[in-house]
Amino acid sequence: MDEQIVKQYEALEKQILGYNPGIDVQRLRDAFTFAYGSHDGQKRKSGEPYIIHPIAVAQIVAELELDPDSIIAALLHDVIEDTPATYEDVAKRFGESVAILVEGVTKLTRMQYVTKEEEQMENLRKMLMAMSRDIRVILIKICDRLHNMRTMEYQSPQKQREKSRETMEIYAPIAHRLGMQRIKWELEDTSLRYLDPIGYQEINQELKKRSAAHEAFMESVQEKITARMAEEKVECKVYGRVKHVYSIYRKMYTQNKTLDEIFDLYAFRVIVSDVPTCYNVLGCIHDMFNPVLGRFKDYISTPKPNGYQSLHTTVIGREGIPFEVQIRTQEMHNTAEYGIAAHWKYKQGMGNQKLGTEETFEWVRKLLESQQDTDPDEFISTL
Repeated sequence: MDEQIVKQYEALEKQILGYNPGIDVQRLRDAFTFAYGSHDGQKRKSGEPYIIHPIAVAQIVAELELDPDSIIAALLHDVIEDTPATYEDVAKRFGESVAILVEGVTKLTRMQYVTKEEEQMENLRKMLMAMSRDIRVILIKICDRLHNMRTMEYQSPQKQREKSRETMEIYAPIAHRLGMQRIKWELEDTSLRYLDPIGYQEINQELKKRSAAHEAFMESVQEKITARMAEEKVECKVYGRVKHVYSIYRKMYTQNKTLDEIFDLYAFRVIVSDVPTCYNVLGCIHDMFNPVLGRFKDYISTPKPNGYQSLHTTVIGREGIPFEVQIRTQEMHNTAEYGIAAHWKYKQGMGNQKLGTEETFEWVRKLLESQQDTDPDEFISTL
């Protein structure tokens, strides 16, 4: 066995044990060995052994802290599609639950992206059906797509554009609808790099050029907020970031603005222990900086449909630069970063819960039920 591959697998194992020390390590190793043997001799476009891809996908699934079956299914997600292994082989060795997940991901993989709306609607409908049965199928598929987008440079220009459009039109919106902001941003940014390389480079280079100025500004705001919170005896974490490339790009094109005219290029987060403290912090922020009228949103009292909760306000500092401040609890933050996947963190008995049956996904079923007999145009627009 290749030493680099063994090292990559060991890193995965260590990562999982970090959040789930009770996992059956032997079952995990069996899955790795089975995947390794099944993909033996297969290469990726980069020339690397194919097995590197399933391990990388399992690592992304583990970052979401999903259950053991999801991780094993991630390791095996291509064996039914690309190797002689069958559904029965997987079910016999790793159980029916894993086999169902692998088959679900395989079906999504076989779905061809098309521009004809009738066919596209049918594909989306199938994808939603898979999601409503067991949401883990789509989570694994999103992780698979994320790793493919990270390694897209080895594909032909046509394939790069095709996969990027599909990611932008299907996978990023679904990640958004599931509340998985961090993954959604990366999917959008990597897709943009292939769909409009010049636009992407221009923004990226401009941000790099200004990075020293950005850092100085963010540091000063962060210090001010941290000092004020210490005065108020509020325990919190404060950090800032520059908005990601695609969100800047979209604003520049839809509002026909230059980078200098973009409102709230910066976003700061204040993470606190409970809801009353969120409102307390909001009062302090409005006392320290000038709030911009009409730019306050309370997603704590009225959460977004995907469960996102946070207080958003845009303010202007002494430098005259507007920036956004988001205030939330740690639990809200986990939901904002990982969305649906964050629910696993608050579940006990990680073995076999099927979150596909919970009210959290009521919107998937409602959408399906309401769209049973509609025409493609209406289905796509509702979606």
